Amino acid sequence: MQLVRRFRLPALFCALAVLFCELISRPYAEMGISDDGPYILMARHLARTGHIVFNGWAAPLLGWQLYLGAAFIKLFGFSYTNVRMSTLLVAVVTAWLLQRTLVLAGVNERNATLGTLAFVLSPLYLMLSVTYMSDIFGLFAVVICLYGCLRALRASTERAAIAWLCFAVATNAIFGTARQIAWLGILVMVPSTLFVIGWPGTPDWRAALRERRRVLLAGCAATVAGAVFIFACMQWLGRQPWIQPEHLIPNTFPIGRTWREVGEFLMDAPFLLLAMVALFLPQIRRASRRAGTVAFLVSLAYTLRILYAVCRPGRAVSHLLEPTHQSLGNWVGIHGIHEGIHLLGDMPIFLHPWMQWVVTFVSLGGVLGLIISALPSTRRMPIRKAADTNPRVSWRQLGVLLGPFALVYTLLLVPRASIGWVFDRYLLELLVVALLCLVRYYQERVSPQLPRSALLLVGLTAVYGVACTHNMCALYRARVTLAAEIQASGVPDTSVDYGFEYNFGTELQHSDHLRSL
Repeated sequence: MQLVRRFRLPALFCALAVLFCELISRPYAEMGISDDGPYILMARHLARTGHIVFNGWAAPLLGWQLYLGAAFIKLFGFSYTNVRMSTLLVAVVTAWLLQRTLVLAGVNERNATLGTLAFVLSPLYLMLSVTYMSDIFGLFAVVICLYGCLRALRASTERAAIAWLCFAVATNAIFGTARQIAWLGILVMVPSTLFVIGWPGTPDWRAALRERRRVLLAGCAATVAGAVFIFACMQWLGRQPWIQPEHLIPNTFPIGRTWREVGEFLMDAPFLLLAMVALFLPQIRRASRRAGTVAFLVSLAYTLRILYAVCRPGRAVSHLLEPTHQSLGNWVGIHGIHEGIHLLGDMPIFLHPWMQWVVTFVSLGGVLGLIISALPSTRRMPIRKAADTNPRVSWRQLGVLLGPFALVYTLLLVPRASIGWVFDRYLLELLVVALLCLVRYYQERVSPQLPRSALLLVGLTAVYGVACTHNMCALYRARVTLAAEIQASGVPDTSVDYGFEYNFGTELQHSDHLRSL
């Protein structure tokens, strides 16, 4: 146990598991994957000239992501794969940090390890970790800020609390330059932490507040400094040519479509955390007769709704079965590849309809079991809390720390939902919040240890994630081979439409920015 505590072996195992699964999926392809082609070429320009120059596609700031990619180019030479390995490095570090964050939040080592593996070995995380998209970089900024805030809450001295608050602000400011929404760490999560520290909820709260005055003043000063840094970065970004501006207020706001998009978006969350959500299925058996009847009626109504949609000709059921969103742009879908590939023809089905039914009802059943387990009338087995459960971070503190962040993050996605541009990869930060709450709730209300079936579920998740990552990269490698054969026959690359990802590279060879936008 001393060896485990000293070297953080469970967290190291999570990091190595990500690396192992990625390597066996053969994650290489010498062309852009989704949006990352222009980003990779920006990193190459930075490595050559030392200047950040946008080329007409980037909406995120990118920031330190470009410098890390440029460093990999300097060290290993330029190739699309070399630059993407910088994302894999960040993904490995994030897995390590996430396991430690769960432990800080009161989850024991074993449960934190299984919960982390359920997240980092999911197809969404594995697929994004071998691209140069900004999602993993933004997730890292949020997780490290959450880690710093939890350490500040657990600090035993004022000096330590101030140091960890400054750490949370500084790291979120720097690493948030890759993806602007990650700055919610400074704008929401750190102020929430200060509220928890400054409002202890004790009868003698005024005296406690006076004792924490130095921490509050230092935290507020750090937050203001972080906000000034964010403002300066946004002013700089607004003056750059060839950027894609983001609009918080859309020109049109169709309410019906927006609610449907947000609903389908949130319905993906149980599916993407299936290894943890499925653990609550047995709780349905412990429900009272009334709760069991309600669960049965809900399941029956959902089944009849699907059958009704199937029986009506021309009506799609993609929004009723998991994965719910089969539209272009999603990463986890029925084809086992990145769903955003714009190619002619019918792609083979990787996740067959019968399997969609299975995962849909496992997801729905897990959510119902979770709700039932929280009802006062539910029959519960007497349990004993695990010995290493951390009592110093209460549910109230976690709610104040994570609740406002999750709410503001979701609200910022509503404008994108109004135009149909909200994708499953935007769930990464919300999945971290859900994962933490699910694992700790199971540990305290169901059983001190996650069951052995969690190992099987995590293993199945990893197999599925590796298969999807392999399929995606193999398809892109095939497109590169096809393009090379056509060009070898004398047809110039400007005369063939190879798909928007390949066309990005072709256009940027002849122009300093994308003129076709």
